[in-house]
Amino acid sequence: MEEEIKMIEKNNTWELTDRPKDKEVIGVKWIYKTKLNADGSIQKHKARLIAKGYSTT
Repeated sequence: MEEEIKMIEKNNTWELTDRPKDKEVIGVKWIYKTKLNADGSIQKHKARLIAKGYSTT
């Protein structure tokens, strides 16, 4: 997860701003995946941050 956050910041994917009082915030969700080698051993862990634009509050 820390690695994904570093890449988001490095690529300027988002910019932290103050929320306007008349706007709702879109939630986010972390998706985790473990990538395996052919023998079933762990190659690496992956994390992805997605916006939950489908939900409403």
